[in-house]
Amino acid sequence: MTRFSAPIAEQIWDMKYRLKDADGTAVDTTVEDTWRRIARATAAVEKDPAIWEERFFAALEDFRYLPAGRITAGAGTGRSVTLFNCFVMGTIPDSMSGIFEALREAALTMQQGGGIGYDFSTIRPRGADVKGVAADASGPLSFMDVWDAMCRTIMSAGSRRGAMMATMRCDHPDIEDFITAKSDPARLRNFNVSVLVTDPFMAAVKADNAWDLVFEGKVHRTVRARDLWDAIMRSTFDFAEPGVIFIDRINAANNLGYCETIAATNPCGEQPLPPYGACLLGSINLARLIRDPFGPAAALDDGALDDLVRVAVRMMDNVVDASRFPLPQQELEAKNKRRIGLGVTGLADALVMVGARYGSDEAALLTERWMHAIARSAYLASVDLAQEKGAFPLFDAEKFLASGAMQGMDADVRAAIAEHGIRNALLTSVAPTGTISLYAGNVSSGIEPVFAHAYTRKVLQKDGSRTEEEVVDYAVQMWRDKKGDAPLPEYFVNAQTLPPLDHVKMQAAAQKWVDSSISKTINCPEDISFDDFKDVYMAAWDQGCKGCTTYRPNAVTGSVLTVSEPKATDTAAISPTDANGQEAAPELVANLDGAPQRPHGDVVYIAEPLDRPQTLEGNTYKVKWPDSEHALYITINDIVIGGHRRPFEVFINSKNMEHFAWTVALTRMISAVFRRGGDVSFVVEELKAVFDPRGGAWMQGKYIPSILAAIGGVIERHMIVTGFIEGEGMGLKSDPRADIAAAPRGKACSSCGGYEMRMIEGCMTCASCGFSKCG
Repeated sequence: MTRFSAPIAEQIWDMKYRLKDADGTAVDTTVEDTWRRIARATAAVEKDPAIWEERFFAALEDFRYLPAGRITAGAGTGRSVTLFNCFVMGTIPDSMSGIFEALREAALTMQQGGGIGYDFSTIRPRGADVKGVAADASGPLSFMDVWDAMCRTIMSAGSRRGAMMATMRCDHPDIEDFITAKSDPARLRNFNVSVLVTDPFMAAVKADNAWDLVFEGKVHRTVRARDLWDAIMRSTFDFAEPGVIFIDRINAANNLGYCETIAATNPCGEQPLPPYGACLLGSINLARLIRDPFGPAAALDDGALDDLVRVAVRMMDNVVDASRFPLPQQELEAKNKRRIGLGVTGLADALVMVGARYGSDEAALLTERWMHAIARSAYLASVDLAQEKGAFPLFDAEKFLASGAMQGMDADVRAAIAEHGIRNALLTSVAPTGTISLYAGNVSSGIEPVFAHAYTRKVLQKDGSRTEEEVVDYAVQMWRDKKGDAPLPEYFVNAQTLPPLDHVKMQAAAQKWVDSSISKTINCPEDISFDDFKDVYMAAWDQGCKGCTTYRPNAVTGSVLTVSEPKATDTAAISPTDANGQEAAPELVANLDGAPQRPHGDVVYIAEPLDRPQTLEGNTYKVKWPDSEHALYITINDIVIGGHRRPFEVFINSKNMEHFAWTVALTRMISAVFRRGGDVSFVVEELKAVFDPRGGAWMQGKYIPSILAAIGGVIERHMIVTGFIEGEGMGLKSDPRADIAAAPRGKACSSCGGYEMRMIEGCMTCASCGFSKCG
């Protein structure tokens, strides 16, 4: 039985990838069971499934090939989930009905577990005429807020919070608002945002020319190109977003340029995709393929790499047929082109095992050679599949071989494609691998450098206590096992000391042999000058990268990881995150979802929810809101841990069915927070801080700003009585209506919320909006 090399690896497997019944009973008793489940599911579409199941299992063993999280968690489970990580949705029509149909499609996709990317450049700018209704358009940013709100309400399959990418062209009239949108720390938190930068724009920046902002052929304004570029750079410098996508370069290098145009990427940027395109991801673990690590004969095992890549390509191709899809358009797109994204993880660990310093010329050359070998093996494997199963349906040999990407491919590979066709339109990509890298023993993530050689991770336990454990990089642990206490050689570098231009060099070296793109974050020191920061992006452009994402610690997003003062063991402490997915911009080393998230404290919430006993002690409280005919009954049940009561679950009941949906949602969310343990008193303050724009009410001589604040007050009093907290929280923010006496008033209008309902001609009618209960 395989033993996990680190406690965090087993915890990640148990929490994210281990198949369990609805009641929590484990179906996968060992990680071998997980591998067997994946191998059986991906081999099921073969003519000889038993043979391929064994070959697929062998590839998965020892964490050598790592399917992406969706496949690892979903394959062979029988659940209605997609095995594709992310999607780019359809082109958004510039109409109200089209926009909300696109929103519906996004919700359905996220419900099944897919992150999504969207290009908002197709929506007319703010202030433009809306024909037929004598109104001005609200602009794409307002609709991005709608998407963001939708994402907040959907927890996708496998308890993964949805992730989204928004792009906008550099010539859209609202581009300046888009660039600064995330300077507001409360806005668009579920989005990564990137600017689609064109070749003409970069030429205008270099030449210091004017730049037109255009929509549907109409020039709205003209700006100085360098001013717009500097605005992008300044926002990224201050707030870590937007990222930059060199969209013309992507389309020029696309194997499928003859039948698709790309305008967006998945949430982490490694998969530029056409409308309804899907990304299917997996990674070769280079750290497991080094012979004689740290020894005189240390080298990548080329034969093992070739064999593993060929098996991985076949597995991934089978997933196209085995997966479910949220929308029929996505299935049609995937099966017409059969694109896959085979990448790598553990690159930095593999480099140090052969004595190469990440960021050096030697490491860049090795990276280019290894990525070339992977691309060559992947293409030849796909040609073999085409001979056996047929080329992808939209394959056109002449146009495919004429594409920009194919010009640098080996002549024998091109000849094989010309003769036999190819099964998969695109084959290589480098995805963020934060979670699966931890699962594989904390190997370095993707093509990223090692962030820290070791760090201390705080884990919240079921009883609310916190424990600490050291998490050591895979290569560092291997060095310790072989060399004992011998100091790490100088080629053991980490992201804290690596110059930003060394990051660019490594990304550019890998990009030469990657069909799609690369999820890579260039860590910049907080004190980097603005001019040096801009040089990073210009270097990425000059060296042939398809995009650039940096991360510099800032006041809005904080630090990705907080590194402690250097110690003998080079220990760092996590300020954790992911992740949508994705899981990214920035790459999050402690990412537990694969989707991008933001730092939110000093605890990694990796413990399972508290188990529920058969019986619980509790109390029920009655709340009568003045403007409602029916009371709310709030039941709070407690669990006893270590002799102390703590809140465990909440129920809210009322005869008023108008509030049914939101009260059920509220109780489920509050109960989910309570069951995670720890200090949950913040729930009270969050509820008490909610103000109803229609005004609150006086209750027992005290002004309560909303019915939610009243519920928060009940929970707070319960916590005080049971001894969970010592006393009432500090004062609330002021409500502008708090000093207004609560004069008698009627019911609120169910249409506009105003308190202007009057009896007019025998019918209750709202004087504010005209709504009538008589129709």
